[in-house]
Amino acid sequence: MNEDIRIHSWPCSYYLDTRKQWVAGRLSLTPVAIKFTADKTGELLVDFHLSSVSEIKKESSNLIFSSLTILENNTKHWFSSLQPNRNVVFNILEHFWREQLLSSQGAGAEAAALQSTKGKELTGLLTGSQKRLEDTAKVLHYQGEQFDNIMRGLNKIEGDMDVADRLLTELESPSWWPFSSKLWKVPLETKPKETATVSDSKNQEGIIIRIPVIITHRTDSNVKPGKLTLFASGLEISDCNSQVIHRFESKDVDDIRVHTPYEISVRQRFIGKPDTSYRLLSAKMPEAIPILEMQFSKKIQFLEDALGFVGARKSPQVDLGTSIWQAATGLLGGVVQPCSLLGGGEGVGNDEVQLQKQEKISQEEAQELKQILKKLKGLALETEAELERQDEALDSITTSVDRATLNIDKQNRRIKKLT
Repeated sequence: MNEDIRIHSWPCSYYLDTRKQWVAGRLSLTPVAIKFTADKTGELLVDFHLSSVSEIKKESSNLIFSSLTILENNTKHWFSSLQPNRNVVFNILEHFWREQLLSSQGAGAEAAALQSTKGKELTGLLTGSQKRLEDTAKVLHYQGEQFDNIMRGLNKIEGDMDVADRLLTELESPSWWPFSSKLWKVPLETKPKETATVSDSKNQEGIIIRIPVIITHRTDSNVKPGKLTLFASGLEISDCNSQVIHRFESKDVDDIRVHTPYEISVRQRFIGKPDTSYRLLSAKMPEAIPILEMQFSKKIQFLEDALGFVGARKSPQVDLGTSIWQAATGLLGGVVQPCSLLGGGEGVGNDEVQLQKQEKISQEEAQELKQILKKLKGLALETEAELERQDEALDSITTSVDRATLNIDKQNRRIKKLT
């Protein structure tokens, strides 16, 4: 991820302590830093890392009203005349600062990753692939549940057609036909059970991912923190108290625009009334965008500032399919047969031998890779079995729909004859 991406910027004034004056300019936020650039000179007056910030506060005094202060390495920076307002800037800065602090807790592991071996790199790649396959399996499982619901609905339609056939038979029969009272009773008690199964499947729906977000609705000044939850059936926007603000079912979403790797907008169009649109900003958004792209592949649109993120995310995948398995098998083979890497050592220099030793992976890493590969294989087999089951379900649905269409046409013709 490019650390120079500008997430947001706001017009404001900065108090330059050396000159004892306020300077007009723009306050900018990147994924890891806060910057301020003067309008007149274009000089970068403020540039510090988010991890060096110890406090962000709303303050005011007799001379300064509606100001925002940022304490960085015992230096307090004052910002005023913030547009659209101070609360918007505070919520966004605090969100990214908090997420930076949470991520910095793993700084030790990140430093160790800089010296990682080939085994650790492969483990990281395979773990990411496993997570992506698990997310895909969740979506596929919910799709299978939808097919099951469709089959139950079609079976109910067929049952209703049987009822219609009996009623029409009674209406077509002469008035002296003695069995009319028996044709009304059988199917009526089976209806309430079907609604219970549908509601149960709704309650069993699983969460794919949940991330903290900054929510903007209608105007830029209406900003508040909240959460974005992705389900297999859609997405849900809630506030900090987990109260649902709005839920979009998959069919309700008309378009999703990715403005930057950290900001998206979700919209549902209406005719005759305003569209429902929410703009969501989050430091964790890069984790949610691949899932949204998979769920709403035909509705998602990457704008100009987000195209670099797409290219950076997809370019490693070109080599992933061909190189990762070759590297895994080669390195695993090096653990099983270490002498093959060092064989013929008479003509190999000390530097090359040392390099080959560094490229080897340990037995623990090999076992971890083996376990992850087993899980990936199991997930792939389960996904294949589920796809085959869904193919059969689609064939059954097609047959049932054709049969139901014929029955409905037949009953309509009979009704027309009676009228």
